[in-house]
Amino acid sequence: MAHSFETNYPNIAHWVKSDGWVQIGRDDDSDSFIQALDEGGLVWEGHKSYKTLDQALQALERGLGQWMNQHE
Repeated sequence: MAHSFETNYPNIAHWVKSDGWVQIGRDDDSDSFIQALDEGGLVWEGHKSYKTLDQALQALERGLGQWMNQHE
């Protein structure tokens, strides 16, 4: 049975439903593949690359969970 994105990644879902957003992919301004931002700027950034997109999302899920525990 397939799960929804919100079930698999509750921290990311909460983040983008509140005041934050996520950037995924490469650009010339960053060394990380995936980032979480809010109106104050960069909150979390991942590694330069991942073997799979799911690994990048899992890292973001953990990172946002840690950040939210410390700041909310």
